[in-house]
Amino acid sequence: MSTPRTPASTPRTTDPDWWRQAVVYQVYPRSFADTDADGLGDLAGVTSRVSYLAALGVDAIWLSPFFPSPLADGGYDVADYRDVDPRLGTLADADDLLAAAHEHDLRVIVDIVPNHTSDQHEWFRAALAAEPGSPERARYVFREGSGPDGSLPPSDWVSNFGGSAWTRVPDGQWYLHLFAPEQPDLDWSNPEVRADFEDTLRFWSDRGVDGFRVDVAHGLAKDLSTPYRHSDEQALPLDGSDPLYDRDEVHEIFATWRTVLDEYDPPRAAVAEAWAPAPRRVLYARPTELGQAFNFDLLESPFDADSFRTIVERNLAASAESGASSTWVLSNHDVVRHATRYGLPDGTDTDAWLMTDGTDPVLDRERGLRRARAATLLVLALPGSSYVYQGEELGLQEAAAIPHAQLQDPKWLRTGHTVKGRDGCRVPIPWTRSGPSFGFGDTAPHLPQPEDFGAWSVEAEDGVAGSTLELYRAATAARRRLQRGEELHWVEAGDGVVAFARHDGWRSVTNFGTTPVPMPAGAVVVASGPLDDEHTLPGETTVWLS
Repeated sequence: MSTPRTPASTPRTTDPDWWRQAVVYQVYPRSFADTDADGLGDLAGVTSRVSYLAALGVDAIWLSPFFPSPLADGGYDVADYRDVDPRLGTLADADDLLAAAHEHDLRVIVDIVPNHTSDQHEWFRAALAAEPGSPERARYVFREGSGPDGSLPPSDWVSNFGGSAWTRVPDGQWYLHLFAPEQPDLDWSNPEVRADFEDTLRFWSDRGVDGFRVDVAHGLAKDLSTPYRHSDEQALPLDGSDPLYDRDEVHEIFATWRTVLDEYDPPRAAVAEAWAPAPRRVLYARPTELGQAFNFDLLESPFDADSFRTIVERNLAASAESGASSTWVLSNHDVVRHATRYGLPDGTDTDAWLMTDGTDPVLDRERGLRRARAATLLVLALPGSSYVYQGEELGLQEAAAIPHAQLQDPKWLRTGHTVKGRDGCRVPIPWTRSGPSFGFGDTAPHLPQPEDFGAWSVEAEDGVAGSTLELYRAATAARRRLQRGEELHWVEAGDGVVAFARHDGWRSVTNFGTTPVPMPAGAVVVASGPLDDEHTLPGETTVWLS
């Protein structure tokens, strides 16, 4: 048996199963903390806040991409997978961050973007300089056009950001990009592509990275045989037969990745961003592949008891089948924040709502936050890993009124200015009540913050009884104290109430309704909102009992 590879930096504890029950905090580095006054967050900024994250009670930090990037898609267009964007720091800064996190016994997960590179990646620049049929072009998906003179795209495939998924180059060929034209898709049938990404996994693992979040994991394997078949990502089949998404061949790729990740002691963790139906999603989470896959079902669920319970039951069963633990997500860098979603009428088209600058329909901020706190406390009681998006511990709302001239999301341009996109959840978070960027840095941030952000800052909530920040701190501390095993037993508690018991009688009870219900017996451990008395549970409130 070969000797496991030894990373340069390691946490103080070495539990190989740390990821199964972790609370993972997602940092969008460009919007977390700015130390060099350029309006853009950086790795040194994250390092400066490691003690805050440790005190929050999370187990790991997930870093969205910090690699060199022209920022055509917020860093998800990577020009070099083994370096740091100079605007965000250096490799030495990355090493310092890893060391600081590990000193606080926090794990670090980094984003890997394997479906596509930036058009500024050295490989793609070489492909454009080379001729059709060359090895340089074989790393990507270049094809001849359709029509008598090849002037039409090879197929009718549509980009996730709008418009055709094909762009023509001067010599007449077309290249595939499932996202922006600045994000050309790699050809994962090419052994050179596969070997290079395995080297990237080792590069970061050797430096001490504890795990990887795999972007668009369901998109790597493609059926490029002709005639090209129609693809519809929003109507994925259950059998893996779509030409572009969730194909069976992708699992051979991730089985190879698992071999690389297991070269380390403890093995590196991984979680797939795989937009696929639950029966297919669990395949990515098998121990022989990535180990976990994001469950995004709650991102699309209303604040409703039956919906939440169904989602929990389905995903716990799927995780048990795969041998993984489940994952729970209420907000991330791609969706409207859940404190806002829950304050809008059920069924609201959030894209349309953003186009009104958040004025129609009217947002009930108080109710949205109350529901968000209740949903968070329920999720933190579940077996599995909880992923927390930066700022949700402050109760931040979506920044819906960003002026059109300051929007950065490629969706805005690619949809002809009809979809604002994801900038509203990527606005830099507030640390102080005042200042040019509410403590984010010493100058105006790259995305404008709402004028009232100071009232939601860390400074405004730190140590304040009943604040959302203190709720998160209390909940993570109680979770760490109480969490044992991965079993859950449902407790019937009436219509509109979701209740379950964990080990040793620890229970979580959520009243999804608007009227109080009888409070079960037991000592209150933590509650998502004020309790009027010891006998009733208010509406839209969660309580943990022991």
